[in-house]
Amino acid sequence: MTTTLVDHRRGLNLVGFAFCAGLLAFAVYLEYVQGLEPCPLCIFQRIAFVALGLVLLVAGLHAPRRWGGRVYAVLALLAAALGVGLALRQLWLQSLPPDQVPACGPGLGYMLETFPLTQALQMVLTGSGECAQVDRFLGVSIPVWTLAAFVLVGVGGVLVNWPARRR
Repeated sequence: MTTTLVDHRRGLNLVGFAFCAGLLAFAVYLEYVQGLEPCPLCIFQRIAFVALGLVLLVAGLHAPRRWGGRVYAVLALLAAALGVGLALRQLWLQSLPPDQVPACGPGLGYMLETFPLTQALQMVLTGSGECAQVDRFLGVSIPVWTLAAFVLVGVGGVLVNWPARRR
């Protein structure tokens, strides 16, 4: 009898959670030790990693069967897709010529305190100059790393949790 990813569902979900937690810890390190101030899109990407990590943690603790696995697969896909969209948006902003980069806006805290949530979200997704700043890790833009991580963990979360067809 061959083993599949689903046979190791609990452990693999917990590995996915640990990976997300490690990425978040690294983001905190970059912010507080290296002095890289996160832009609003970076903060939203962190929130997407929190959501993805929590889905994988609960899936790992629950170790669901058929339908439960599908629910976790869809939730992981949604959280990862949100992160992919945010990372792609930031990469697009970073690719703009300097004269087309939007002006820097107010900080995220100010936006959330001053404006209705929908307007604050619209302002963040519209982007600002600070989101177009390119910070690199190992020579690669950080949003490229986050994009790759969202794809890797999202696809992994779906493959691990979506039950195989019965034969």
